[in-house]
Amino acid sequence: MRHGNKINHLGRTHSHRKAMLSNMAASLIKHKRITTTLAKAKALRVYVEPLLTKSKDDTTHSRRVVFSYLQDKEAVNELFREISPKISERPGGYTRILKTGPRQGDNAEMCLIELVDYNENLLGTKDTKAKKSRRSRRGAGTKTEAAAKTTPAEKPVETAPSEEPVAEKTDAPEAETDSTTVAENQEEPSAEPNDTTKES
Repeated sequence: MRHGNKINHLGRTHSHRKAMLSNMAASLIKHKRITTTLAKAKALRVYVEPLLTKSKDDTTHSRRVVFSYLQDKEAVNELFREISPKISERPGGYTRILKTGPRQGDNAEMCLIELVDYNENLLGTKDTKAKKSRRSRRGAGTKTEAAAKTTPAEKPVETAPSEEPVAEKTDAPEAETDSTTVAENQEEPSAEPNDTTKES
């Protein structure tokens, strides 16, 4: 009888299940997000979250314990060097499971399991909402009132610079022709003094 055995065997032997969860945990740590079935993701969450908690204490012993589960040096280095500083303030709940719908073929329920602190889309939306709320109407109202008070004095000043660049643009071709004629005029007088020096 299997009374009290809450573990999901996932239709595999003990060694196969252990190897599969180890590989999936290493892939999750390296890539920060993987797609799998919902049952495997729930089993992986139970497997990997204690390892993430263990990584907060960067000692030789904790590295060896984590390596005994993952069997992947690159994943262990990634976990202790890059992931553990990001999750140091989080008290558990390091992964998120997002359902993506049934798989075509066998209709298995698929999902996306990811590390919570590495989803820039969800983290970015929270930041932008906070920024928008800081730009409240109160701040915008004071700016418009201040602008309304200063606009009569500033209007002549604003129109004058806008006319000058237009005048410069129209004068620019004339300036080029003037500069070419000036260069020609400078060459001609230089030729005349040379003639006068030869005559004398």
